[in-house]
Amino acid sequence: MNTILSPFTASISELKKNPSSLLVESDGEPVAILNHNRPAAYLIPASTYEKMLDIIEDAELAKIIEDRKEEKNDAIEVSIDDL
Repeated sequence: MNTILSPFTASISELKKNPSSLLVESDGEPVAILNHNRPAAYLIPASTYEKMLDIIEDAELAKIIEDRKEEKNDAIEVSIDDL
């Protein structure tokens, strides 16, 4: 059985009838869209999706920073005046 990762659920039929009302009723929480009583998708507000993308981007940038910290030992110091 699949775990439902949301306090709110709706069938695909309910989603087709009125998707906006699902978002309003869930008050910003994700809504698990069920197909044959199994999660097929999650419906989230656009603001939540945007926050998720920001978090993912921050994690990717943090990984780049960590990788580049190791390169610091190979760097050559120069004066700004020499540039």
